[in-house]
Amino acid sequence: MTHSTTTVRPAAVAGMFYPGSAGALTRDLQRLLRDTPRPPGARPKAIIAPHAGYVYSGPIAASVYASLQALRTSIRRVVLLGPTHRVAVDGLAVPSASAFATPLGDVPLDTGAIASIAQLPQVVVSDAAHAMEHSLEVQLPFLQTVLERFALVPLAVGDASPTEVAEVLETLWGGDETLIVISSDLSHYLPYALACKSDTDTARHIVALDAHLDHRQACGATPVNGLLLAARRHGLRAEMLDLRNSGDTAGDKSRVVGYGAFSFVPVNADAH
Repeated sequence: MTHSTTTVRPAAVAGMFYPGSAGALTRDLQRLLRDTPRPPGARPKAIIAPHAGYVYSGPIAASVYASLQALRTSIRRVVLLGPTHRVAVDGLAVPSASAFATPLGDVPLDTGAIASIAQLPQVVVSDAAHAMEHSLEVQLPFLQTVLERFALVPLAVGDASPTEVAEVLETLWGGDETLIVISSDLSHYLPYALACKSDTDTARHIVALDAHLDHRQACGATPVNGLLLAARRHGLRAEMLDLRNSGDTAGDKSRVVGYGAFSFVPVNADAH
């Protein structure tokens, strides 16, 4: 006879990428969200947000998370995809854990939704892929702050095609209760002027729903491309809310990392 146990994936980068105490983290998030212009009122179905340390990319992430505050009680499930940085994965990895922890508390996983994609050949179980991965973790405190209560479907994306990512998104698409979050930075370690040029070009491709980005343009190119395919199929349009880099926020301008914030809303969202 087996007994089900609750396994929690502990926070791996608290105290590094963002404050390790609940009080300091709450203060930082409230300040970041307060200091961002409130975006237009169309309801996002999906967003792209960066995943660096908050001192670098927090203001850019806040610009898109602020758009979710009006949906605080209606979003109940978040499908979160980010690239793997430490562990090689064939396909898209889900964990065996039942919750993810941050200093703000535990986020329960949507085990039913995870079971619904388990039969797809590109979906694998890998706790190793999730154990130290920051691309997903850094999004959670923002989500815990702007949403009231939600269950999470975390996917660490490795070697997969955009079509395989889009198939997973299609299975999990849901209705207004489901938000899709893609975690991606843009260019890496270019000089400031070159990074601005590269990231502006990448943003143009994203807004055009052109699913042919490579990993020089965006470290999360694979999940971004999958979203762009799904967005086109579902009649969404992309809006760029912010585009900056570490040289604009807290870093040296000789080698910068690019960050973009994008919201995906129904094409007819402004019709009424």
